[in-house]
Amino acid sequence: MSAKINNELGQITIDNEVIARVAGLAATDCYGVVGMAIKGVKDGIVHLLKKDSLTKGIGISVDEDGIRLELHIIVEYGTNIPAIAETISSTVKYRVEEATDLKVAGINIFVEGIRVDN
Repeated sequence: MSAKINNELGQITIDNEVIARVAGLAATDCYGVVGMAIKGVKDGIVHLLKKDSLTKGIGISVDEDGIRLELHIIVEYGTNIPAIAETISSTVKYRVEEATDLKVAGINIFVEGIRVDN
């Protein structure tokens, strides 16, 4: 279901893909986030998504309370995961609300993996 905004001139419909792109770009801009993740259907292995397909790591639902987001991320080894999650949550909430003028009712963050650089 897409997000809808009614005003005096008519109705604005914002596709979930647009909301997911805004949320994904906001999340990947945060310190400690390597990228968005998706779990493979066949093998169950988590894959790091490229920038052009980062929306696949985001689940969106829209109801009367607002937008609810599920972000599946991969973080950098050695970073404080609760601090990263707090930063992501506030950054994504601000940017989605700023771009869409809709309330973000909730954000769930799933850390699917940790990247270790040699």
